Amino acid sequence: MGSVPSWAGGPGWLGFSEKSPNQRPAWVNKKINLKDCAAIKAELHDLGLGTVCEEALCPNIGECFSARQATFLILGKNCTRRCTFCGVKRGAPTPVDPTEPARVAEGVRRLGLRHAVITSVTRDDLSDGGAGAFIETVAALRRLDGAITIELLIPDFGLDTDAIGKLVAAKPDILAHNVETVPRLYPQAREGADYARSLAVLRFIRECDAQMRTKSGIMLGLGEREDEVLAVFRDLAAAGCDFLSIGQYLAPSRAHLGVKEFIPPERFAFYREKALKAGLRRVVSGPYVRSSYHAAEYLSR
Repeated sequence: MGSVPSWAGGPGWLGFSEKSPNQRPAWVNKKINLKDCAAIKAELHDLGLGTVCEEALCPNIGECFSARQATFLILGKNCTRRCTFCGVKRGAPTPVDPTEPARVAEGVRRLGLRHAVITSVTRDDLSDGGAGAFIETVAALRRLDGAITIELLIPDFGLDTDAIGKLVAAKPDILAHNVETVPRLYPQAREGADYARSLAVLRFIRECDAQMRTKSGIMLGLGEREDEVLAVFRDLAAAGCDFLSIGQYLAPSRAHLGVKEFIPPERFAFYREKALKAGLRRVVSGPYVRSSYHAAEYLSR
């Protein structure tokens, strides 16, 4: 074991060859110490639990796991969509496991989490898109400790308003859905998704419960233009979104969509200010920011 680059998906990641590592900007040169990951991985695997940290090949995994932080991935490890930016596997979905909510709650207890983040693969094969599994998981966490704050990062559920309405009624503390990129890039990056539908999900949550805190996330470096990014900020604010994460896209492997541009830290600061001016309440922006990275801080600021 030991330190490996954050581009553990394979050499040549980010469009650079093995012979030219010095072309990588310093601000995207985070390392992962595998020893920091081993203990928490063993604990969670013992419970049969998956994390998006592992499945999506998140570059923050060493930092988060060493701090005993993790984002739980429910409803299996195979996604029914084919987003070309995402490291989560595509394939035949597995049956829904009715014991999973209780196991997630036990995982939260073992890690000592006070803010639990739950996400899932997209399950277009299920009649409710998997909303019922999210609701059962919220219930299991409330039984464990009513003081734990809960954040759900959900797929679009095909804009099934019945399923989304039931999720809102389950009363998580944050209900998140990522738009991921600008609408022009959806055909290349988000096969099966729709920008207007994603905005409609956030808007419908607000219509169901004006007090529900909503959150979204966008990646930079896929070839988006500044005017397109600023338009996304305005769209999110108009949809009633409260919180936003802005991070650098880092391709999980050579097989994924390539990085078009590395955004410098000062540019992330610029976009944060623009997002706040557009009407977002809290914005975290930086090269390694991800939607569930330091997630509890959105509620504590």
